[in-house]
Amino acid sequence: MVKGQHSHKLGKDLTQQAHTYIVQAWQDIRKSYFKPIRNCLYKRSAWNFISLFLVGVSLSVAISACSTPNVSKTDHASATSTDNINLTLVSYSVTSAAYEQIIPKFVEQWKKEHNQTVTFNQNYGASGSQTLAVIDGLEADIVHLSLAPDVNKLVQAGFIQPDWEKQAPNNAIVTKSVGAIATHDGNPKNIKAWADLTKNGINIVTANPKTSGGARWNFLSLWGSVIKTGGNENQAFDFVSKVYKNVPVLPKTARSATDVFFKENQGDALLNYENEMIFSTQNGKKISYVVPDVNISIDNPVAVVDKNVDKHSTRPIAEAFVNFLYTPVAQREFAKLGFRPVNSTVAKEVAANFPKIKTLFKAQDLGGWDTIQKKFFDEGGIFDKIQASKT
Repeated sequence: MVKGQHSHKLGKDLTQQAHTYIVQAWQDIRKSYFKPIRNCLYKRSAWNFISLFLVGVSLSVAISACSTPNVSKTDHASATSTDNINLTLVSYSVTSAAYEQIIPKFVEQWKKEHNQTVTFNQNYGASGSQTLAVIDGLEADIVHLSLAPDVNKLVQAGFIQPDWEKQAPNNAIVTKSVGAIATHDGNPKNIKAWADLTKNGINIVTANPKTSGGARWNFLSLWGSVIKTGGNENQAFDFVSKVYKNVPVLPKTARSATDVFFKENQGDALLNYENEMIFSTQNGKKISYVVPDVNISIDNPVAVVDKNVDKHSTRPIAEAFVNFLYTPVAQREFAKLGFRPVNSTVAKEVAANFPKIKTLFKAQDLGGWDTIQKKFFDEGGIFDKIQASKT
């Protein structure tokens, strides 16, 4: 149906509805009120006058009901170039410092190109907890999470379309890192590789894989360090169990684990992202850290939250912001804070800043995230069995 026909039909329907309501109201009024009045009006001319008057009022109501109020013209008008726009970004904790630099650059560029002022609500926390917060009502326009299964939970809940990985460059992976081991200044326990984490008398700090995406990457780094060097799953289970026996506490987030290690001075070794180690040294922490040469590629996805951007009418600018994150401008800011760039130009520029990995594997090499989640992190999975073995 073309636009004109649709408008004509809508107007006709509204007129018919108004007519029906008015006739019914008129009959009720006559029955309830005007019969007594008519009995009191002994002159026919007086009754005719009142009838004509009320018919006139009814016609006025009908005309008003069928008219289009002025407010609808503004309610459905498209946004002008001078309208301010607000976006809500939800991300995992360790990205916050990077976004402090990236967001102002995007805001400046968008203002220059579109004459619109963009403001951001920013919310950071453990990746798994952030996912649940969005499902529970935190109206994110964009999510940048630690791992793909957290985005897939939003797909299952109806917030993001199933093809989200195809809606951004690089299969929607916007930041990368690898696993690293931090020690206190001078490395007093002489920890140089994953295998050293099983030594007696060493306390390790790592976040909880049940709540932290970063902690899941840590777990997979340990597991894969055995599998990718010729070991079998029984050997991997034994090795990782020995490591977690040296883990007395499990903070909720990767950033909380970093604070426990540095601010509270707990533990002899910290498992975390390489970028967290770099960020800590940039902020004056006196640490030593090693990047094991058998390691996992920690791939972090970004996605537009379809349900919310359509509700907020922010899709165009949300998609523009996601695309901006892949530009050299944004990728250089991620790189400054220790993330390994996904932009090839920037990756070449900063290659000397990152140690080379001898054996780099991906989540897909361990069966992919659907298999990994069920096998390791669901209730009763390998992680739960390892925790149970500690007692």
